[in-house]
Amino acid sequence: MTLPHIFELLGVAVFAVSGALAAGRRNFDLLGVVVIATVTACGGGTLRDVLLDRHPVFWIADTTHVYVSLATALLTVAYARYRHPPERLILIADALGLALFSILGAQIAEHAGHGGIVVVIMGTLTGAAGGVLRDMLCAEVPMILRRSRIYATASIAGVVAYLLLQGFLDHTLAALLGMACIAGLRLGAIIWHWTLPVFSLPGKKDEHL
Repeated sequence: MTLPHIFELLGVAVFAVSGALAAGRRNFDLLGVVVIATVTACGGGTLRDVLLDRHPVFWIADTTHVYVSLATALLTVAYARYRHPPERLILIADALGLALFSILGAQIAEHAGHGGIVVVIMGTLTGAAGGVLRDMLCAEVPMILRRSRIYATASIAGVVAYLLLQGFLDHTLAALLGMACIAGLRLGAIIWHWTLPVFSLPGKKDEHL
């Protein structure tokens, strides 16, 4: 097992934890927890592979991703019965997972021969789409659409930085710096509450055009 594969599985585990906790906050049963955890961990990569027409989808080609997701969901349930998971630590781990998955998705799109805009979209999709699916299944407005701390924007910025840096640096170093950019922006948003400007129309909320 290579080091990048180990990091990828760690990213799956981190996202599975966030999915399991989201399901727990909505009082889902055990099956619901497992489903939400797996969708959160594998959803972004699945959408990427479907859009890029990659077959088989990554978790079918390597079912280790599914086993890691299932095991992580069950361990999260067991742990949460006795101790409340540290929210800040989970957010930090999630930021690292976002960074890893975004650059991984970008590299997969690159290797498929796609140009810059598609690479950025696929990188962002890989990193953030699992959380969107999680929120939708939990009947919540997806986090990336809410007035909240920077998330998908960090992924976009990091993938763009990764592409630009390839013109000056080694490919591996550009990838590492792209990940650092994503993780740094996300962690900064967590610590200092960075948000994007909000678009708000004047007038009453119930007015219709």
